[in-house]
Amino acid sequence: MSVSTSNAYGKISISDLAIAKVASWAAVESYGIVDTVARRFTDTIAELLKREASGKGVKISTQGNRIFIEVYVIIKYGVSIEAVAESLKESIKYKVESFTGMIVDTVNVNVMGLKL
Repeated sequence: MSVSTSNAYGKISISDLAIAKVASWAAVESYGIVDTVARRFTDTIAELLKREASGKGVKISTQGNRIFIEVYVIIKYGVSIEAVAESLKESIKYKVESFTGMIVDTVNVNVMGLKL
């Protein structure tokens, strides 16, 4: 799937993978986030086979011009999970909205583990 918009110059389509890459980069750059992780075992196999270059740990759903994001992360031990998750949501929302020009409806953060 992809999100699309039109303007006076033509139509713009942005793939879910491109959006996932932006969200993944925003996650890894955020304070307290160690890494993003695959959501399922099959995603891990696909990553090992290099079928999906990036965007791991991010699931994108679109409906019209609205974007729904699920992100799966490992958080650094000792930080406030709530504060890191809220900061991560805001960072992803801002970066994806400025990249796509579309509205990010929800960003759900799934903490899959902690790391020292």
